[in-house]
Amino acid sequence: MRSGSLSTKKLSPAQWSALVFILLSSQEHLDVFDLKRFSPSEVAFLKLLPVIKASKKVKLSSCRLSERSCAALSSVLSSQSSSVKHLDLSNNDLQDSGVKLLCEGLKSPHCKLDSLSLSGCVITEVGGASLAAALSSYSSSVRELDLSYNHPGDSAVKLLSQRLNTLRLSSCGLSERSCAALSSVLSSQSSSVKHLDLSNNDLQDSGVKLLCEGLKSPHCKLNSLRSVDHMFHQHCPHCIKMRLSTL
Repeated sequence: MRSGSLSTKKLSPAQWSALVFILLSSQEHLDVFDLKRFSPSEVAFLKLLPVIKASKKVKLSSCRLSERSCAALSSVLSSQSSSVKHLDLSNNDLQDSGVKLLCEGLKSPHCKLDSLSLSGCVITEVGGASLAAALSSYSSSVRELDLSYNHPGDSAVKLLSQRLNTLRLSSCGLSERSCAALSSVLSSQSSSVKHLDLSNNDLQDSGVKLLCEGLKSPHCKLNSLRSVDHMFHQHCPHCIKMRLSTL
């Protein structure tokens, strides 16, 4: 199992069951489960679901997963016996419909997830709204979210930044309006965001100026900001730059 991926076409149902048994007995795989070590496919994902449920960190990036996978994952996340704390679903064609299904699991009081990556999952404002509603719920334990290479919309960005410690929004088509929403959150006493990635967005000078207003607030808890460096250095006072590092 260490040397490469398995061909799903070669495994019988009995062999799949045997593989699941072996993996469930392996502490190494339960600490970090990477589907690509076996077969980056939805078939393998569904067969190995019991292992995923028992794992702490689950890597499913670029595994050709779909809406069907999200329904199964939602069931896993909402299970009281789930061990999953870190989930990477980046670069899968989940779309808004899949994210909506996933959110049912995220809203569960049994969900133990700390970090979630949905980078490059074809999410629009519709999916962004579903995520914002799920992660803003009182029961949500998620504190780190990567939504890079999606277009979640300004409203979702504002709601998400109110509850999360780390929010990555690289290449999300954000604009001046997004900066105004984020500035409002950063200056709020209830804001918890400490790490923010806004790189590769067309914020322009006007947007960066708005963002800096939030950074000036005594309530701002931000420790690291990734943005358009030359604009940031031009418009943000030296005292603010000194308190921030890069992501």
